[in-house]
Amino acid sequence: MSIEPSAAQVAQFRDLILDRLGLQFDETKLGNLARVLARHGGRDNAAYLAMLAAEPEPSEALHRLAVDLTVTETYFYRNGEQIQAFAEVAMPACLQAREGLPVRVLSAGCASGEEPYTLAIAARETMGLGAGSVQIRAVDANPAMLAKASAARYSVWSLREVNPAMRARWFARDGDLYALSDGVRRSVRFEQRNLAREDAELWAPGSYDIVFCRNVLMYFSPEQAEAAVARIAEAIAPGGYLFLGHAETLRGLSSDFHLCHTHATFYYRRKSQAGEPAPAMKFSLPAWEGAPFQPLLLNDPAWANVIARAAQRIDSLAVAAPPADYGQSAPAQPDLHHALSCLHKEQFEQSLALIEKLPQQHADDPDVLLLKAVSLSQSGALAEAQNICRALLARDELNAGAHYVLALCREEEGDNPAALTHYRSAAYLDPGFALARLHIGVLERRMAELDAARRDLAQALVLLQHEDPSRLLLFGGGFPRSALIDLCRAELTALGGPR
Repeated sequence: MSIEPSAAQVAQFRDLILDRLGLQFDETKLGNLARVLARHGGRDNAAYLAMLAAEPEPSEALHRLAVDLTVTETYFYRNGEQIQAFAEVAMPACLQAREGLPVRVLSAGCASGEEPYTLAIAARETMGLGAGSVQIRAVDANPAMLAKASAARYSVWSLREVNPAMRARWFARDGDLYALSDGVRRSVRFEQRNLAREDAELWAPGSYDIVFCRNVLMYFSPEQAEAAVARIAEAIAPGGYLFLGHAETLRGLSSDFHLCHTHATFYYRRKSQAGEPAPAMKFSLPAWEGAPFQPLLLNDPAWANVIARAAQRIDSLAVAAPPADYGQSAPAQPDLHHALSCLHKEQFEQSLALIEKLPQQHADDPDVLLLKAVSLSQSGALAEAQNICRALLARDELNAGAHYVLALCREEEGDNPAALTHYRSAAYLDPGFALARLHIGVLERRMAELDAARRDLAQALVLLQHEDPSRLLLFGGGFPRSALIDLCRAELTALGGPR
């Protein structure tokens, strides 16, 4: 019989999980944490918590907790777009860089092995590589999952994305399960490791050419995630690749990578050296165009959440003291509230005039430059607006606002594929960016991608109802929230509503 833990014990449990496993749970997850604590604590939650605090790391108690607190369900060829990018972009580049040596791959948080085995199969299927051309190290904190991975026997449900011909090549029927071929099994080495901890051997500098760390950072606290990414960055060889989960980005975590987009998915490439400038912009056509994909390296120093804080930053600039070299007759600081108001009223010349009056130290601020780019794009000065956005991206490759304004300009010029690429970059970098999601849905409808359009417009409708007013002011084109919501609903109605 288990005893229901007190609120204080649940809070202590949450702190211990964060400290020992790096897993962070917000207030909405306290009920689930209480149930897990009651199940493990039994009749004496206080004694269990004391034992947990004193346990060495790693320990069986911590591993059992990891099983209950993380999602371990996975399958072969999960997020197939990333597997294609791995096989068709990352592997060829790394093979060339390695000059005949095996490509070194890490699958971090490998669960029951489907991911690393998929990578081994994909290398053979796409590249025709022998067993010695790729070395895959797979690590996880969960010993039960690692035991399943080592056995390499899987249900038909785990193979649901593997076509029959591929299944016949790499698996043999074993009762109700499918046994993976020995050749693929030998390509992968499994180890028990805690990704939330320092580990000098696991993260030795330059150890890997490609790292998959999907759906791991989402469980970490910001501090733990930043530390984990720093270790990963150190361990990836210059020019190597990092694949995260679809809901994960490096915003606010690292400036060591370029953002890439091919095969309708995002991933990262390690910079060759600190401060390396962004590569030339390339665009990969969306899947429906049927054209071959080329790497799109979107510019990338440290992430700054320009959109969410733009109004606050501009606010502070508007009341900042003038610089000392103005002398005794320094003019009053220009009113950027007025500039924003002019932008909202479509008085673009007035908005630009106010921005031009700023002293140089403020005129070069990223948020002011973004405001200027928006004003220029809305006034029809598309080339000037794009030049400012490219300059912003050269300083901050993960600037969602600059991608959004570039998308507006490219759409205005009739280049819908390029516009869609930038809108998707903005939405990936800032998942709450409602206007980017709205434009994606509208363009998808225009390009006859109707199911995708319904999905993105439905998501935009939810996001618009909670969008920050400052973002609507800056990027809404003068339209109030209600008008944008009506537009979104009209688009959905024309598609027959969400499905």
